[in-house]
Amino acid sequence: MFPFEGLQDFEIKLTEDHELFRRSVREFAERVLAPNVMRIERDNEIPQEIYEEAKKMGLMGVGIPEAYGGQGGDVMMTTIANEELSRISPAFMVRIGANHLFTTPVLLFGTEEQKRKYVPPVARGEVFAAHANTEPGAGSDVAGIKTVAKKDGSHWVLNGRKYFITGSDKASYLVVSARTSPPPNRAERWKGITFFIVEREWPGVKIGGKINVMGLRGEQPNEVILEDVKVPEENVLGKVDEGFKVAVTTYDRGRVGVAAQAVGIAQGAFERAFNYSLQRQAFERPLISFEGVAFKLADMLAHLESARLLTYWASNLAEKNSPQAVMAASLAKLIATEVAEEVSSLAIKIHGGAGVEVRTGVERYLRDAMITTIYEGANDIQRLMVIRDLVRKVVGRTVELV
Repeated sequence: MFPFEGLQDFEIKLTEDHELFRRSVREFAERVLAPNVMRIERDNEIPQEIYEEAKKMGLMGVGIPEAYGGQGGDVMMTTIANEELSRISPAFMVRIGANHLFTTPVLLFGTEEQKRKYVPPVARGEVFAAHANTEPGAGSDVAGIKTVAKKDGSHWVLNGRKYFITGSDKASYLVVSARTSPPPNRAERWKGITFFIVEREWPGVKIGGKINVMGLRGEQPNEVILEDVKVPEENVLGKVDEGFKVAVTTYDRGRVGVAAQAVGIAQGAFERAFNYSLQRQAFERPLISFEGVAFKLADMLAHLESARLLTYWASNLAEKNSPQAVMAASLAKLIATEVAEEVSSLAIKIHGGAGVEVRTGVERYLRDAMITTIYEGANDIQRLMVIRDLVRKVVGRTVELV
C-alpha cells in the first residue's frame, strides 16, 4: 500500500446524480459543440452563441458554491464536466477552466468582500476571468517570476510581463502574481511572492497578441503586460509575501481538471479510431479484422480506462481533502495526459492518410493532448513532486532533486 495508508484511500464514490449530470453535459457537447468544432478550428475563435448556451445550463458555475452564484456540485462533477466537454472541444473546456483558475484562489484565500464582488459574475457567466502567473522565464518554476509590486501608500504598483495566459483576451478580472520582496536565500526562493486581483480596465493593464500555439485552437493564450498598474490594498489576495501557497494550492486542484481534460481527449480519439476501423475497408476486409489494428484499439481502451479510474480516484481524494490528494493529482495528471498523447497518436495511425488531413479533425486530438502534458506543471515536474513526497514520507524532510 505504500505510500498510501489503506484500501479506503482507493475508494471512488459515484452516484446517480453524477451520471445524470454526465448525460446532460454530453447532450450539450453533442448538440452545441460538435457541430461547431471545425468552425472553431478554422476561425480560432469560440462563437458567442456557445457561451450563451453554456450559461443557460449553468456550466460556467459548476463546482462553485451557490452562495457565490455558482451551481454547486463536488469535485467529481467538475471532473465529469471537464471530461465530457474535452471529448468534443478541449478549447471550450479550457475557457471554463481559466475561470476556475481565478475563482479557486479567490474562494480559498480571498476575503468575504472579494468573494462577493468577484466570484458571482464569473460563476453566472456574465464575465470571464484568468490566472496570470507564467512568465517568459518562469513556468513550472513559480518562484522564478520577475514581475514586481511596490507599495505606494494605500496601493501596490505592479510592473511586469505575463506569458501564455489562457483566457486573458476576454477576461475582466485576473489574479496576478508579483514579487513583493526578495527571497531571503536560494533555499527559500518561494518566499516574497504575493497575488493580487486585477481588473482589466485599470490603467496600465494591456493584453498582448494571441500566441499561436500548436493546439487548443479557439482558446489560445495571450501575453499580459503590466505597466505601473495601481492595485488597491484591498485587492491583495491572501497574505503579503505568501503567494507561493496560493499558487501551488490552486495548481494542486487544477491538476485533476487537466487529467480529466486528457481523459476526454483520449475518449474522443478512441471513439473516432474505433468507428473508422469498423467502416474502412482494406483488402476487402474491415480494418478492425487486422490484428495490427485490433491490438492497437485494445491497448488504447486499456490505457484510457486506467487513466479514467486514476482521475476519478484523484477527484475523490480531493473532495475529501485527503493528505494523499496532492500526490494523486500529480499521478493522474502525469498518466492521463501521456495516455491522451499515446491514444491520439495511435488514432492517427489507424486512420492512415486521413488521420493527418486537417479536414478530418483527427490530428487535432494529438495537438491538444501534447499541450496537456506541459501546462499546470510539466509532467517531469509531476515526477519530481511525486518523488519528493515519497522521500518526505520516509525521512521526514524534503530532499532537493536536480
